[in-house]
Amino acid sequence: MANLPSDFSYSEDHEWINAAADSVVGSTVRVGITSVATDRLGEVVFAELPAVGDTVDHGETCGEVESTKSVSDLYSPVSGTVDAVNEEIDGNFEIINKDPFGEGWLFEVTISAAGPLMTADEYASSNGV
Repeated sequence: MANLPSDFSYSEDHEWINAAADSVVGSTVRVGITSVATDRLGEVVFAELPAVGDTVDHGETCGEVESTKSVSDLYSPVSGTVDAVNEEIDGNFEIINKDPFGEGWLFEVTISAAGPLMTADEYASSNGV
């Protein structure tokens, strides 16, 4: 299983932001799903993401990820406004599996409030990785 970036923060729903949770309000972060999620899902074949300008709320559904095994809701790990969506994954959903913490990011959010987030060690411990 891929190593978890130690400078990212993680939600219990298997999403990440590319920043430490302690000082993110007001900043813009990328959001994606973890390697734990991609391993459990299998091959990702489609992703429905929020649109630029949408408001997302931490812990609330903001899209879905479909794999060859199942469809899973995507939950925002933070509250804020969507500033960008990763256009590179449209039609190339395998990028999410190949590089979930890099090229496979899903969307960017300017944060108004952070949800409950874990460090890499806390996330790894709670997921047995």
